[in-house]
Amino acid sequence: MPNMTISAPVSEALQGGRPVVALESTIFSNLGLPSPANEEALARTLAAVRDAGAEPAVTAILDGVVHVGLDDSGYERILGEATKTAERDIAAAIAQRWSVGATTVSASLAIAQRAGIAVFATGGIGGVHHGAQESGDVSADLGAIARHRVLTVSAGAKAFLDIAGTLEHLEMLSVPVIGYQSDEFPMFYARSSGLPVPLRLDTPREVATLVAERFTWGGGVLLAVPVPADDALASSAIQGAMSDALDRARTAGISGAAVTPFVLAEISKALDGRNIPVNLALSENNARVAALVAVAMSKTP
Repeated sequence: MPNMTISAPVSEALQGGRPVVALESTIFSNLGLPSPANEEALARTLAAVRDAGAEPAVTAILDGVVHVGLDDSGYERILGEATKTAERDIAAAIAQRWSVGATTVSASLAIAQRAGIAVFATGGIGGVHHGAQESGDVSADLGAIARHRVLTVSAGAKAFLDIAGTLEHLEMLSVPVIGYQSDEFPMFYARSSGLPVPLRLDTPREVATLVAERFTWGGGVLLAVPVPADDALASSAIQGAMSDALDRARTAGISGAAVTPFVLAEISKALDGRNIPVNLALSENNARVAALVAVAMSKTP
């Protein structure tokens, strides 16, 4: 395809009907986790997908070309300085030949669908921000999840978001939200937000069956996977750090796309970096679950 290249391993897997899991690159860049945690996240995520029987396909835009699957030199580039690239930015990244465009959830979903990949794994999705009634600040992730025929596997939405509003918005967009082995929607670093999910499924096969049916009707699915219990933080600890971080963001006049990296950095400081091991664990776990579902989908008639 013009302006898009699919790596040989990913292309061979797709042509052979073998399972593939798309991955974003923002989390692995300077915009996601600090070094060397971002490098560890990349290694653990790739290994989790492969160990579960699927082929990982990290998405990125390098020198104006969309890449689906990277080689070692590509991995090295996304671990450094990058420009955050949402779905709306893809055309600009290509036309202006951005050096390193780190893909967000929305960009990765658009690229995955174009490449023919049905499963995508991330850490946590964006959503409805507090005060969105006045600001209109709603992440493009939600519309992308609804629009593209791809399963998104995440540990819920970022903890500092309006989780109830995010679930309401997903309902408005007719997105099926599934709790994986859980009756409650997870809250990124914490296992539960205290809010119920509309549907619970407990096995990759169940998820694969539902996703296949959903794709016949159009649109995507969100699979919400709680962070493993041994790695999770208490929701009370997150709430305090989150509230303080949001207050500082408002005081500083930070809004729009700048809110997420600012608040996450402030929360990390407040938690003395305890969130970083959690982020690594949930990203690895999401990738593993996504790969298991992709394997099950490859066997679904």
